[in-house]
Amino acid sequence: VSLFKRFIVFLFMQTNKYRGLKIFNNAHHQVQDYLVVEAPLQININNTPYTVVMRTPEDDIDLVRGLLYAEDIYKKETDPLLSILKKQDQVPSVINVAIPKSDLGKGYLNKRTLLSISSCGICGRQELEDMTLKKDALDQILSFSAAHLFRMFHDLQKQQVVFQQTGGSHAAAIFNQKYQLLTLKEDIGRHNAVDKCVGDLLYQKMLRSAAYLLVSGRVSYEIVFKAFIAKIPVIIAVSACSTIAVDVAKELGICLIGFTRGRKMTIYSNPTFLNIPAENER
Repeated sequence: VSLFKRFIVFLFMQTNKYRGLKIFNNAHHQVQDYLVVEAPLQININNTPYTVVMRTPEDDIDLVRGLLYAEDIYKKETDPLLSILKKQDQVPSVINVAIPKSDLGKGYLNKRTLLSISSCGICGRQELEDMTLKKDALDQILSFSAAHLFRMFHDLQKQQVVFQQTGGSHAAAIFNQKYQLLTLKEDIGRHNAVDKCVGDLLYQKMLRSAAYLLVSGRVSYEIVFKAFIAKIPVIIAVSACSTIAVDVAKELGICLIGFTRGRKMTIYSNPTFLNIPAENER
């Protein structure tokens, strides 16, 4: 299959045309807009329903792999056996993951009983204690300049294909210490995009090379915690950071940067990561 045909199939799964009425001042006209697809995916573990995730179809295997890793359900390097049980409109609707009981992590006990919507990665938690931090902080410290961050964001924005067509998807990208792009994924959910990136690197056996996580939206608790589990020491966001995200980032040894736009940024935790003299690089 040619690269062009794969690209068309990729867009078909993630976008759909909808009719709308566009109004500007006192004029109006009908338009056909592309919207990003949001669809449910049921994840079974050993043929038992575990959760339902609202996501943008494509890279579903990466999404499930990354989610299981982030939730401390399956942390082994050996890839689990995933099988598609059902499809709807040519995309998976139910995926089963076969995991030996002896390999199930503690996260499996925190079974989600609620729908996990695309804007929230922790909506299905049953107890506040599920969010309690009892982790050792990351000890990896990177030195970088603002110029490096801006270049990485430029790479991210260039490859946001679904966003360029719909304006409705989020993107996450992971770079290594040499600022080289390792993976980039898009989804209607911010945390889904991160899970897809982590899952992709797990399959590639490259997660240990991850150094920088870039996200196209805001950063809340869930994004910081997913980066911590993946041992990614730097998070860079185009938008705002929540209070708990900053507090958690400080506690977990993560450099958290928000409002990275144009030539501006705000560092909220571990500012010593930034090489201030190098900021004058042009």
